[in-house]
Amino acid sequence: MHGLNGMGWGMGFGWIIGLIILVAIIWIIVKTFNQNNKSAQRDKSALDILKERYARGEINKEEFDEKKKSLQ
Repeated sequence: MHGLNGMGWGMGFGWIIGLIILVAIIWIIVKTFNQNNKSAQRDKSALDILKERYARGEINKEEFDEKKKSLQ
């Protein structure tokens, strides 16, 4: 009966279109923020990255000093 008055499929699945649009908007926002974060990471100098690695404990003091000397 719903198909006769033109509201059968459209009303039943109309929310899917809204959901798809919402997901697309969220995806665009996330992609934009990720690009901003990547460009900020590219702006770091080699010394900044070295300091971060030392602070995280990835390298010890001797390695830090050796690599720092090679950068300068």
